[in-house]
Amino acid sequence: VLKWIRKYIELMSQYVEQFQPQVGGIWHSDEMTLNVRRTEPTGKGNYDWLWNLMDHETRFLLASQVTKHRDVQDAQKVFRKAKETTNGQMPDFVVTDKLHSYNDAFNKEFFTLRNPRTKHVKLKNIREGTTNNIVERLHGTVRDRVKVMRGLDNDVSAQKVVDGHRFYYNFLRPHQTLNGKTPAEKASIDLKLEGNKWKELIIRAKRNPKVIKGEK
Repeated sequence: VLKWIRKYIELMSQYVEQFQPQVGGIWHSDEMTLNVRRTEPTGKGNYDWLWNLMDHETRFLLASQVTKHRDVQDAQKVFRKAKETTNGQMPDFVVTDKLHSYNDAFNKEFFTLRNPRTKHVKLKNIREGTTNNIVERLHGTVRDRVKVMRGLDNDVSAQKVVDGHRFYYNFLRPHQTLNGKTPAEKASIDLKLEGNKWKELIIRAKRNPKVIKGEK
């Protein structure tokens, strides 16, 4: 089953990542732990960090990155992936918690002397009354999914499963906040998938591995 997942996640990745979402100006980023059985032990157990970065307006998941630590270079990977997904678009605001790694990563990836400048909004913690709810709700969905899997096997398969979940969230799963649309549809990417949408997406990716960047 894992070999099947790896094969088709890679195939779908080559297909869907060529579409450029039309997103808004506020991006949210947050991180959570993932139980990974055969990863190098860190701290109190075997786990990795999952970073997710989402557009506020469309709920499009711009980046999902599994890393071993929460260092500056790890945060940079998430920001860089989001910019690649949007073909270099710079948001008006990037919203994060107060994790120190975000500061340097933000400056390296978004700082510019030219206007308009992207602003870094650092939220207070939950005890102070504010949270990054838009991403934290997503993390609840991820936890529900991996809980029944009793953890992930290793670092490579963890990233593959996370990539698959990102495709599902963006292209297949209707979003209540978007009145039943998928984030992709809200972001002007309507693949018109019908029936068994997983199967249809795989067939599309197999038949059309290359498309024009930004094609709707």
